[in-house]
Amino acid sequence: MAQSTTPRNTAQTTAQTTAQTTVPTAAQTAAPIAAPTKARIISADCHVNEPPHVFDRVPAEFRDRTPRLMRGEDGGDGWSFDGKPPKRTYGVEAMAGRAKDEHVASGLRFEDILPGNYDGAAHVADMELDGVDVSVVYPANAIFTYQAADRALAQACMLAYNDWILDEFQAADPSRIVGLPMLPVDDGMRAATAELERVLAAGAKAAFLPGNPVRPYHDPYYEELWTAAERNGLPLTYHRTFGGKPQETDWDNVANNNFSAAGTVHRFFSSTRQLTYMTLAGVFERHPGLRMVVGEVNFGWLPFWAQTMDEQFENQHSMGTLQVNSPPSKVLGEQVFVTVLDDRVGFDLVKSGRYPYLAAAAMFSTDYPHSVCLWPNTRKIADELTRGLDETDAERILSGNAARVYGV
Repeated sequence: MAQSTTPRNTAQTTAQTTAQTTVPTAAQTAAPIAAPTKARIISADCHVNEPPHVFDRVPAEFRDRTPRLMRGEDGGDGWSFDGKPPKRTYGVEAMAGRAKDEHVASGLRFEDILPGNYDGAAHVADMELDGVDVSVVYPANAIFTYQAADRALAQACMLAYNDWILDEFQAADPSRIVGLPMLPVDDGMRAATAELERVLAAGAKAAFLPGNPVRPYHDPYYEELWTAAERNGLPLTYHRTFGGKPQETDWDNVANNNFSAAGTVHRFFSSTRQLTYMTLAGVFERHPGLRMVVGEVNFGWLPFWAQTMDEQFENQHSMGTLQVNSPPSKVLGEQVFVTVLDDRVGFDLVKSGRYPYLAAAAMFSTDYPHSVCLWPNTRKIADELTRGLDETDAERILSGNAARVYGV
């Protein structure tokens, strides 16, 4: 196994990264533009970039095979899951603080990225700078455990990640950070529900599912998981196509460094298949307490999707093909939610007053620290997006919906 680029000892790593981390560009030291809004803001979609010690808690039998942060061929640092140089290095996933003309697809080293990527206290400090009150935090490279062939190792790494995100990152300020532990849904419902119960006891407020599970989420295979989440009042979330093997036709596989503008655009529309099948298969109707959040898909497309589902509900009502008894769009804002960035089309639709479910289903987000993130000007952008919006609708989108679903 090749050596990792940074020490594996937690205390040593923390000391080293604290000492060596510098702000990469002048843009990162610039103060955010002031905005008049004083509304509470919850970012329902932020991310970590895991530190080198994230998998240190795996049992001894796996420690010589755990993923490592390593130097890549382009001189940057990235995660290796097979002992070979990483397929891609830090770039688009760690752009917070860089001006748009300074963005790079890859090539950054660990010391080039903001400490808020991997240190909970630094993350809260960046929230303060941005005017964000609560951050819901998704994983990053740890999601590739869903693709690993060695499932025993993969599960051990997932559990180690879950311990890190809850016991270390979220623990920096549990009132302001909602860490999302990962559920091993591809490894049987016994494993998935057992981990749900374990992380719930450890302080989890929600749990993460892969965007590309081995079995689609309308499969009866998941009934035990939906029941457990509903019984425990634990919201579940998946993030675009994040986690699991991509579809064979999806050339834009970020894991293989096939990153493109086209793929970024496409993934904003990637949730329709999953949500349509789940809704029309009756998953939400059978489990009225189940709440599902879909990350980073925006909401300008929701009216057409809702219209199309309801049309087919009416068209096939007498055919005996339906598994639902109520108009499918009813789930929006009650059980199904989406996170949104600066989706001006979506905000204009809310202002039109024609689609009341939009304000009930949307959760504002900054996507810190990714390339499309709003940091550090979130307050200014939020004020622009909500100008002219009904005060109640603005509050629901900026914080109310996330507060209701995540209990923060």
